[in-house]
Amino acid sequence: MTSAAHGPVETAELLVRDAELLVVDDGREIAGGWVAVSGGRVTAVGPAGSEPEAERTVSAAGRLVTPGLVNTHHHIYQNLTRSYGPAVNGSLFDWLTTLYPLWAGLDEEAVYVSAYVGMAELLMGGCTTSSDHLYVHPRPLLVDAEIRAARDIGFRFHATRGSMTRSVEDGGLPPRSVTQSEDEVLADSERLIGAHHDPEPGALIRVALAPCSPFSVTRELMIATAELAERHDVRLHTHLAEDHDEDTYCLETYGCRPVEYFEDTGWLTDRSWVAHCIYPNDAELRRLAAAGVGVAHCPSSNMLIGGGTARVREMRELGLPVGLGCDGSASTDHASLWLETRGALLLGRYRGGPGAMTARDALDIATRGSARCLGRADELGHLRPGACADLVVWDLHEVALAGALSDPVEAWLRCGPARAWTTVVGGRVLVERGEPVLPGLAEALRHHGRIARRMQDVG
Repeated sequence: MTSAAHGPVETAELLVRDAELLVVDDGREIAGGWVAVSGGRVTAVGPAGSEPEAERTVSAAGRLVTPGLVNTHHHIYQNLTRSYGPAVNGSLFDWLTTLYPLWAGLDEEAVYVSAYVGMAELLMGGCTTSSDHLYVHPRPLLVDAEIRAARDIGFRFHATRGSMTRSVEDGGLPPRSVTQSEDEVLADSERLIGAHHDPEPGALIRVALAPCSPFSVTRELMIATAELAERHDVRLHTHLAEDHDEDTYCLETYGCRPVEYFEDTGWLTDRSWVAHCIYPNDAELRRLAAAGVGVAHCPSSNMLIGGGTARVREMRELGLPVGLGCDGSASTDHASLWLETRGALLLGRYRGGPGAMTARDALDIATRGSARCLGRADELGHLRPGACADLVVWDLHEVALAGALSDPVEAWLRCGPARAWTTVVGGRVLVERGEPVLPGLAEALRHHGRIARRMQDVG
């Protein structure tokens, strides 16, 4: 467990030291390790006794240090309608049709405060990079609002420009008030890429294109979006093979199964990653793997909705990039990547037995697997020198850890609950001693409560 991998010792801007165990990368862990950071990058790692001088030092004594967790699928705005009573016990389609009318009330302020609060929650759960799938657009400039929140916080954020064009009048599920025309979607997608997408290494903000699902947009938009992504070299995201009703819908509407439709519309490419992917058959899984399509596995959402779960072990054996996602804050009702990582461990073992998933496997999915889904495996999900300086010092109460003496990584997921004691994004400390270091959080929470009450028409 002790493999030192460090560059030249030099003065650092930030030094995280004295970790009980530092997880650098797959198979590289350093007992008593340290991480040095300068210019937003990891400059060196190593064992106790070889630390450089630093402008600021964070003690990780007695604690596990890992790369920051990466969230590959989320709908942050849904934290405005968490645990909404009329929706919680229905099927996926029942849940959607109940909540769409509430989400029609979204505006820029609502999206900004939901994003600000949601990103604070993600940081507290050890997430340092998140994508978000905002596909409800009753008003313009909503994606810009969540990007503004990410910039105000200093959070690493992949905004995906979602879309729906099939309203209930067109044979879809959502009301007309939250859908747009194909021309509106494509024009705004191109505008967002030009305004916000940063293709440079170390970028904090990137943009991807993300029609909501095969049953919420037209075939023409799926094809045009894939072409637009190719032209601008951005990534593609959507829900795929999430529900048996989707199989029925695609067969009746397009004359084929969802994965075949996905391929026919030009999406079967390593530019794409998809959410859930619960119901592909064996041949379809092999096609997805051969193309390099990534999968965002959402354990809590799968279990709460009760609609099945991805075959994660088989996917990984085939070579598919598999990452983790919180999914919507109104389907899982939380935004903790630690909970999702633990859920992946438990669900993997429940499906496949004790050999199917270890804590290190789950950590690998939450870090390196997720980074692969977002196309950033070179600089996210590990702490090798040159990586983005995104890391977490984890805290478990000593009562919870009593007796856990032999393996800090297994204890991290088995003994919880764990929380982020320190969360660092790009070398900036954004959670300190378990609390977000965000000056705008109290005001955002006040506005969030007011908007959530208005949206749910409560009190």
